[in-house]
Amino acid sequence: MSSDPRPLTGEPLSIDLLNTRWIDGGRMHDLLDSADGLATWLAGRPELRTRAVRPDEPTRQALLRVRAALAEVIGSPADAAARARLNAALDHGRIRLVLTEDGPAQQPETDDPAWLPAWTAAQDYLRLLADRPARIRGCANPECVLHFYDTSKNGTRRWCSMAACGNRAKSSRHYARHRTA
Repeated sequence: MSSDPRPLTGEPLSIDLLNTRWIDGGRMHDLLDSADGLATWLAGRPELRTRAVRPDEPTRQALLRVRAALAEVIGSPADAAARARLNAALDHGRIRLVLTEDGPAQQPETDDPAWLPAWTAAQDYLRLLADRPARIRGCANPECVLHFYDTSKNGTRRWCSMAACGNRAKSSRHYARHRTA
């Protein structure tokens, strides 16, 4: 397993799954195109560290299906077929209410352990939608495919990262102003 090469990490689980695809140097990269990349992604998500989760091909395939469904439903929220694909992924699991030593708790359960990471990501997307749906955004850079969940106080974040896309946009505007002057 190697270190995570992605330019944006630390987003909520569903957004982080979307961001396993990114563009760098004009080339599309996909962290989930290998078992090593899958292991890297899983290792970076503490909520998925259980003995049942394995970086195997069935887990990777379930994640790819949910990532595609999330991309579709975020791109076209009114598309019934996109919602149906996400709902099909959600059909693989449920939240079980339990009483533990510490009090009430929730445990995700899936029909197959390979679906646990993918189902958890799909369920996380529903949580974000219930909380603040307008805060789920794609980067304003048209050449960027990354998404983020805007947690800024005033909700005006536009870029996946100010250090990357935001800085490029500012530099571009500065160059354009000085070129015409």
